Amino acid sequence: MTPGAATNGHALRTRTSELLRFATAGSVDDGKSTLIGRLLHDSKAIFEDQLEHVVQTSARRGDSYVNLALLTDGLRAEREQGITIDVAYRYFQTPRRKFVIADTPGHEQYTRNMVTGASTADLSVVLVDARKGVIEQTRRHAYIASLLRIPHVVVCVNKMDLVEYDEAVFEHIVEDLTDWTARLGIPDVTFIPISALHGDNVVDRSTAMRWYDGPPLLYHLEHLVIAPDRNLAQVRFPVQWVIRPNNDEHHDYRGYAGTVGGGMLHVGDDVLVLPSGLRTQIDSIDTFDGPVETAFPTMSVTVRVKDNLDISRGDMIVEADDPPAAARELDAMVCWMGETPLRSGARLVIKHTTRTTRARIDELDYRVDVNTLTHEPAGELALNEIGRVRLRAGAPLMADPYANNRTTGSFILIDEASNDTVAAGMVLAAR
Repeated sequence: MTPGAATNGHALRTRTSELLRFATAGSVDDGKSTLIGRLLHDSKAIFEDQLEHVVQTSARRGDSYVNLALLTDGLRAEREQGITIDVAYRYFQTPRRKFVIADTPGHEQYTRNMVTGASTADLSVVLVDARKGVIEQTRRHAYIASLLRIPHVVVCVNKMDLVEYDEAVFEHIVEDLTDWTARLGIPDVTFIPISALHGDNVVDRSTAMRWYDGPPLLYHLEHLVIAPDRNLAQVRFPVQWVIRPNNDEHHDYRGYAGTVGGGMLHVGDDVLVLPSGLRTQIDSIDTFDGPVETAFPTMSVTVRVKDNLDISRGDMIVEADDPPAAARELDAMVCWMGETPLRSGARLVIKHTTRTTRARIDELDYRVDVNTLTHEPAGELALNEIGRVRLRAGAPLMADPYANNRTTGSFILIDEASNDTVAAGMVLAAR
């Protein structure tokens, strides 16, 4: 397939390869939902009755065009206000790849929703209105992408049709935002000029911007290589469930189920079980489709070991020669999601991989102004604010720095009284 060729979502003649998760970000009315609607429509990933409903709703609203944003703005409040409030997940596939899209809110008021939607993304699509250029919201979205260590960012300069498809406008935005992303240390940034409303450079190459020699958005998403982004060097297997079938046929079966969080698991490997420190070897690796010799990140497997050890949910199987720290103290960045501000001394519950324990906030170091990157002294963190904290856990956590492993470097904080998730955290250091 050549860059710019349309992809028929129904013609799945070849086996679809790996999954790509990406999140959209942008200011209110930058066209995030319209872009996703265009992707779904032009890749033939929506049903005829869905499209008919959108056509009818667009007519009732008085729109002079088919408003594809209605495919993702699912909440009534979103439709009425014309803004995205909650994270809307959409799924589609092409012959080359499966996709999970998180359409996240653009308004600062919903920062917590954006962090939640983007936390598992392989790529972030940041939209910029060609008429407005780079604004504070754009810089904030790029900062959050860097904070979450999203390795790939695509900046879609949207509404190019409203600036007469002017190359100079696009190049000015590229120059302006390149300086900012360089400060943030984002390793891979791609710029694409588009019109989500008319479909220019979304699925098909635009004939109105022949000066742009790169691929359209969908081609870039289909061909992006993401496997090297995962930590394949350090084995991390959090145990989610102990499997003991209660029947005569498998009476001696004992397996440990979970999702590989890092490294490559091989049958015969010497491994360590944390926090106990017991050593053993991998005896077999089972999947839904049968046994395998090797398992890698994001695979859901059941691991059997050679020795009869006391292993339970919350333990972690790791490479014997390269274990993580079994830490009780964490330095971390947190996005506060609670209505009540976070203060030093707060007692919460921390959930890290499959382990849950109590935790205390020992110190609130600073708050980050995400528009300027400055660190501000803070006695508390309010809703949607981001800051650095030091916390102490009630039991050892097998944590890595988030920069090394997004699975074992992330956690959530829970209010024990209400059971509400009140923070998402990224580990900076564990000890």
